[in-house]
Amino acid sequence: MSLMPLNENMSAGVIARFLKARGVDRIFALCGGHIMPIWMRADAEGIRIVDVRDERAAVYMAHAYSELTGKLGVALVTAGPGVTNAMTGIANAHVARASILVLSGLPPRQQENRGALQDIVHTDLVKSITRYARTVRQSSLVLSELDEAVSRAMGAGGEPGPVYLDFPTDVLREEVPKVIQMEEHFRAKIVRPVLPYEDDVAAAIEVLWNAKKPLVISGRGARGADKELCQFLDKLGGVYLDTGESKGLVPDSHPSVVAAMRGKVMGDADVIVTLGRRLDFQLAYGSPAVFGAAKFIRIGEIPTEVRDNRRGDIEINANPGKTLAAINRLVGNRESCVDRGWAKSLRTKHEERAQRLSESMAAAPSDDQGRIHPNRVLSELQRCIEDDAVVVADGGDFLAFARIGLNAKNYLDPGSLGCIGIGTSFGIAASLACPEKDVVVATGDGAFGFNAMEIDTAVRHNAPVLIVVANNGAWQIEVHDQADTHGKVVGTKLQVSDYAQMAESFGMYAERVSNADELGSAFDRAMKNRPALLDVIVSPEAKSSDAKTGLAWVPDLQALAAWDDAERAWRQD
Repeated sequence: MSLMPLNENMSAGVIARFLKARGVDRIFALCGGHIMPIWMRADAEGIRIVDVRDERAAVYMAHAYSELTGKLGVALVTAGPGVTNAMTGIANAHVARASILVLSGLPPRQQENRGALQDIVHTDLVKSITRYARTVRQSSLVLSELDEAVSRAMGAGGEPGPVYLDFPTDVLREEVPKVIQMEEHFRAKIVRPVLPYEDDVAAAIEVLWNAKKPLVISGRGARGADKELCQFLDKLGGVYLDTGESKGLVPDSHPSVVAAMRGKVMGDADVIVTLGRRLDFQLAYGSPAVFGAAKFIRIGEIPTEVRDNRRGDIEINANPGKTLAAINRLVGNRESCVDRGWAKSLRTKHEERAQRLSESMAAAPSDDQGRIHPNRVLSELQRCIEDDAVVVADGGDFLAFARIGLNAKNYLDPGSLGCIGIGTSFGIAASLACPEKDVVVATGDGAFGFNAMEIDTAVRHNAPVLIVVANNGAWQIEVHDQADTHGKVVGTKLQVSDYAQMAESFGMYAERVSNADELGSAFDRAMKNRPALLDVIVSPEAKSSDAKTGLAWVPDLQALAAWDDAERAWRQD
């Protein structure tokens, strides 16, 4: 068999040059024949290939890389099962609105629909979970399709999120006419933020500055607006709640932060401001059953951040950072009508609760078999990481502990899709994207199992990540639900497997920790020897907040049992 050597003017070469010109410095990928031309030309262009053990992990890594850098994340997966394996990662990026490009291949055009190896219509599978999904069957269209796909991924003219392109392998080996390789296609586009109208800003000021008990809640759309948000909170004097989407945006030291009083303040507030945040299950869908008669001010660049579930009394479809900057500028030194005693009381109670939580976590006792309380693990982990660390929390029950007990300026978790199993892959990508920061993954043993083989990827690429596995040998939140609701545990127990031994077999530094008194020194050793894994035996008897509030039970109307009861009562009234 004689084939022409790949060159930069073939479609694969043009794809690689396009990615390089658009600032892509690495691709997360798993190799295969249908994508080999792109693979080899990407390497020739100096794009680093982070090769993984499962396509799902490649997409997870592209997702985390995009979230932390603000750049386009790229995953390269082969045809057929390569794409179907990748679909969970694509779906998670779709819900999270992560800017990723997924590339794949197809059998040569003359073999299509004839039963060729891995011949399947990928675009039909991914269309509902992408912003753009196309098969490129002509080399002359490669650049224009890439340009359109990346524009869609980055949110130019719409909602950002994953996009998908595939190419028959013969097209990848076909030359792109040089006259078509115009510079305009390679040149990066600037996505301009949507600016607010001044009359909308003025209307928001009137409502906010006359409110007695305003509450500000941020989401992913507010990322990057930390300075504007802190100045806004200083001027308004209201209170603030973050969410997993924007954890770390406002420092815990800010006087507006009242996270430990979440339940009370959601019912107290007379005005709710959502900043780039959907009113999803985590916010009771904005229901009056939880938020009472509060007015809503919805601010978001994405339409669904402005009008989902609850209309706003004021709706500003604009960039949250730019909108806050406009409010700060127009309001000047005007004093708000905020009840300062209310805000101060909430802050004081928050600080008291936070202090009690910190002390109780550090002293959380082991169970009668000596198994460590999850909160004790998190307390030690918090102690050993720097303030600017990247924390990835993963799992069901353990994630519920970590969401409350771990603070980080840079935080990632499975998101509202509940896509557990992202932890190791997210952590690897984060440690490669931010090698100067501490990167730790706090994961349950069940969640770890989804992508445990990626520890091989961490070792091969020397990704300086610490993976902490809270090992209780169970899908614990479901165990609690089955025991409490059904009186019987069925199919939710795992082995208390030796994950440290597994990690060691791949050449990773690892320890198993079964005594709480050994946690501190084990964390210190692991941080010095990354990539590393700590397999910590934790108590299955500890019950997280999510287990206590009925999240696993899945109530009919709301995510939490108490909210569900309130919703029923409100609807009856």
